Amino acid sequence: MFHRVGFALALLATAAVSQGAEPAPLPPEHLANAVQTDSITIPTPGELFAALSKPGKPNWTGQYRAPIPTTYRNRAQIALNLGGLIADGFIAIEAQDSQQVKNIGTDILKLAKALGVSENVLGRGKSINEFAENNEWDALQEELEATQNEVKASMQSNRDQDFIILVSLGGWIRGTQVVSGAVTKDYNQETAKVLRQPALVTFMQKKVNDISPELRDEALVRSVSEQLAEIQKLVTFPNGGIPTAEEVKALHGAVSKLMGEIQTKTDAK
Repeated sequence: MFHRVGFALALLATAAVSQGAEPAPLPPEHLANAVQTDSITIPTPGELFAALSKPGKPNWTGQYRAPIPTTYRNRAQIALNLGGLIADGFIAIEAQDSQQVKNIGTDILKLAKALGVSENVLGRGKSINEFAENNEWDALQEELEATQNEVKASMQSNRDQDFIILVSLGGWIRGTQVVSGAVTKDYNQETAKVLRQPALVTFMQKKVNDISPELRDEALVRSVSEQLAEIQKLVTFPNGGIPTAEEVKALHGAVSKLMGEIQTKTDAK
């Protein structure tokens, strides 16, 4: 169901957020009020994506994308794409596609290894394959979440906080691409409300601005930051926070353009 992609989206977006008390229930249209002084409260997946639950099974395989490179040389690009691949993993689980899960799991581990994560992360590849072979979808969901948490913990221990932010951002961009694409194909006002996320985008812009000047000045990171400013406008939505079909389409186009730039391989180190 859509709420699990919502889970991936929210979880990835909060990778660099400080932990606090469990938030009170918050409807999607009030997401803009979720920012606090130095952190952001993200609604639970069920609350945030309840509007996306509907009769019938979404076409999850229609949300697949072509395989992306796993031989990037630039660490910022690796981190952004790692976040996107983790979001892809949740989509494959929803599609209950064991081969796709294994393919994406392999690519996730390749990029994680390129970032120098611990052996604990790499060891999870075997578990992912075993659960996929046996169609153990709930266990796969938990294992992918655990893999994601291991990646963050390993990067934290290596003092790679800046790259944790980029992993989080890459996952949010890919997740928003998928959700906006699904809403575009089957539009209704209630489901579209979930895309109103100005406070969340503002928060992520702040986190990008807080990373080291050297990393922030890299061409790809600079481009992502600039495009986030435009995306922030596209997720604000006037008229009571209910985006029109055209506004959702515009958002989908913007995040798809950005995702395309992120996954395009360059020779930059």
